[in-house]
Amino acid sequence: MTRVAAALACTLILAGCADLPIWSPPPPKSAAPTREERESRQVVELIGYSQRVAALQADEQQRELNASSQIFSKERGTYGRVRLALLLSLPGTAFNDDAKAIGLLEPVASTEAASGPMQQFAGLLYAQIAERLREQRRATQLKEQLDALKDVERKIMEREQARPR
Repeated sequence: MTRVAAALACTLILAGCADLPIWSPPPPKSAAPTREERESRQVVELIGYSQRVAALQADEQQRELNASSQIFSKERGTYGRVRLALLLSLPGTAFNDDAKAIGLLEPVASTEAASGPMQQFAGLLYAQIAERLREQRRATQLKEQLDALKDVERKIMEREQARPR
């Protein structure tokens, strides 16, 4: 009797579990990464790369610039373009050239389909460099105005000294 009761209990338990979902492993990802995944990985690599180059000595930085220039000249794709622009925009380097960096980024950052991670990163970099150039132009204008005011002040002082008393 106990065997029958135990068998009946097991049957009821198993019948109750029939509606429960069975765990199955998630479907495997496709072997080839999507364009967005590849670009996201490249953006992360570029950020790390720029940090490493910023920490290098000047001669090593120059070698990296030369290597990036060669990569870009061989393959004029978005990755090479952004990599070279990123190096040219590094502050504190002997080869800093924000104007050239802007020129490299403009075709990538100005595209209407700036939906990919690389285009978004290029747009961000473009905006930061453009703002830095605007600030530099404004500082130059202010310096020129200050120099002009100093010149006027100097001329006024010379006139007053030359005037007979």
